[in-house]
Amino acid sequence: MRVCLEDPVDLDAFRGHARRLLAAGVPPEQVEWSEGGNDLFGEAPDLPPARVQPAVARQAVPASFVELCADVILHRDAQRLALLYRLLWRLVHESALRHDPLDADMMQAQLMARSVRRDIHKMRAFVRFTRVVDAQGAERHVAWFEPEHRIVEANAPFFARRFAQMRWAILTPRRCVEWDGQALSFREGADRRQKPAPDEGEQLWLTYYENIFNPARLKLATMRREMPRRYWHNLPEAALIQPLADAAEARSQSMIEAPATPARRIRPPLLMHVLPADRTAPASLDELRAATHACRDCPIGTLATQAVCGEGPVGAQRMLVGEQPGDQEDLAGRPFVGPAGQLLDRAMAQLGQPRDTVYLANAVKHFKYELRGKRRIHKTAGQREAEACAHWLDSEISLVRPQALVALGATAARALLGRPVAVQAERGAWLHERADGRAVFVTLHPSALLRLPDAERAAAYDRWLSDLAGAFESPLGDSGHIQSATARVLVP
Repeated sequence: MRVCLEDPVDLDAFRGHARRLLAAGVPPEQVEWSEGGNDLFGEAPDLPPARVQPAVARQAVPASFVELCADVILHRDAQRLALLYRLLWRLVHESALRHDPLDADMMQAQLMARSVRRDIHKMRAFVRFTRVVDAQGAERHVAWFEPEHRIVEANAPFFARRFAQMRWAILTPRRCVEWDGQALSFREGADRRQKPAPDEGEQLWLTYYENIFNPARLKLATMRREMPRRYWHNLPEAALIQPLADAAEARSQSMIEAPATPARRIRPPLLMHVLPADRTAPASLDELRAATHACRDCPIGTLATQAVCGEGPVGAQRMLVGEQPGDQEDLAGRPFVGPAGQLLDRAMAQLGQPRDTVYLANAVKHFKYELRGKRRIHKTAGQREAEACAHWLDSEISLVRPQALVALGATAARALLGRPVAVQAERGAWLHERADGRAVFVTLHPSALLRLPDAERAAAYDRWLSDLAGAFESPLGDSGHIQSATARVLVP
């Protein structure tokens, strides 16, 4: 008896045919399964009356067998339908089969199911879309894939959910699927010559792939198991695998020989506490460093690596005050050693003012940040946090005894003057507002220049350099009187 399944992956049609055969008592060896026909029972249109007991015909099979059928029917093996019907027949007539994990038919079906599930997973991992624009300017993303089994219909809903906002098509030799943003449609298979040519995004992907390759973790056997060679000819990154693998040993050796990077020691969170109000001011810079390191007046100190106090000569003519330490300063325990500090060093060298002639400090003594993955991203200190650090800055000024102060940025200017400061409006002039009589010069923090677009950075740097030149001039005019904010003409 021949049974033709019109759609080779139509599970409902297979189940309907199998139920009728089972109810008619047709044993597996008398059934020949085929695909692509229209006749249900080509050689025996009239089935005999039920030849099995009604109780047997109504026998239920385990739900796990239905799930097994859903996977196995997608397998490429032409004998899979005969295998599934044979298992169905045996489950109804041989009760012991349900409890036999070593049955040959059941093991074969489970191997087929695992192969199908693996192919589904590989399709999701190895499909690479290419952007295609038609003559009307409509954009679509097209991919070519060669699955081992008949999995296109089963996998299509995943891609529709994953790429719901774009129009796409996946071409395969047996079956093609297309998503127009609203519904899925299927058609016959395509020829490999219809695979789209590489677009500009492919080179970007290859650059990314090459840069995330870690030679120290190369395991070729594992890689070939997870990315079998039969997929390579359709993967653009496959051309990089052999060159990267060949160079892996040399790159690993260079990593071993490279100098060690500083350890990122981040202290565990500590319970916050407030120091007593009657605490005494530090008598030396060493005492100041120890006290700020233990300070928990605000939450910043609980997660920073260490407090970062200033450095430079006591009695320096100028104390330059920034906002707060950054990531590199937090690790090194020194101010202005990161990119902003390097820009400041460059400017001071141009002005003939070496770094060791000034005292460099920050208004806030701990690094405030937010985690993004493993990176610590700078976050501006709040007003309460800056106020909590104000007495440490005052103690530092008293111990260093600079002649004048230079505020780099709004946070530093506010800490030194005790009021909000519009840096752009008040930059480049000496302000005499402090109770201790020290003049304050306001300008930009060097990090502000690093955030500017490349086209604007050169002009902004020249103006900032002019500001710093003024910061090393006398805070008093030629007549000995205080200069006003308009007394200096800025170089544009």
